[in-house]
Amino acid sequence: MRLDVVFTPAGLGAVEVHGKAVFVIDVLRAGTTICAALSAGARAVVPTASVEEAIRLAQTLGPEETVLAGERNRLKVEGFALGNSPGEMTESEVRGKTLIMTTTNGTGALLAVSAAPQAYVAGIVNFSLVAACARAAFLDGRELLVVCAGREKAFALDDAYVAGRLIEAAMGGRRHRKGLNDGALAALDLVRRYGHGWERPLTLSQGGRDLVAAGFEGDITIAATEDRYPVLPVFAERRVVPAPAVSP
Repeated sequence: MRLDVVFTPAGLGAVEVHGKAVFVIDVLRAGTTICAALSAGARAVVPTASVEEAIRLAQTLGPEETVLAGERNRLKVEGFALGNSPGEMTESEVRGKTLIMTTTNGTGALLAVSAAPQAYVAGIVNFSLVAACARAAFLDGRELLVVCAGREKAFALDDAYVAGRLIEAAMGGRRHRKGLNDGALAALDLVRRYGHGWERPLTLSQGGRDLVAAGFEGDITIAATEDRYPVLPVFAERRVVPAPAVSP
């Protein structure tokens, strides 16, 4: 049994994701925004690597079917209908639509694991569902890979802390270290350092401080609200869709 955490998606390929239960975290903000969009009734979210690719894809699929969403350096891309704030993902904006999305970090992390048969978008806003999924994979004896989007191709405290909480949940709260890579051990140490309050590590992170400076403090509050958007987004075949509800 292995539980691995990587703090950026750099270097990930088909070999690294093969046969693993993959979870992608970009808590500030793309993962949170994806959960918000699907919760508001978006049909799917399609991540793209560039603004130009997003525009081309939206033109191909048609304006009646799509909404362009995304940011560069925290600000909405010029000409896009929506940025990367979860609060923008209202039913009136996204219900029944496919979001074509590009962001500074999060969409790149999803594309980095596109060789996986499927990957789950993990955050605080859907933590109970994603934790149950990780726990089930762990009990089934599957290898887990938690991919942090990071910040500008480097470590991000906010994503790493959430990764630690997810690893902890997957192990059922146990503290054993067998099968954990160095990233997983470090992520668990962050949980010990910051405890179990969600907002503090997000606010203290560089990403959080930059959002506050840019006037997006409300996005941190949303991102730190556990189970605000109870959906389990699954990334497969280059699009993110909500996992089907499981009957009791």
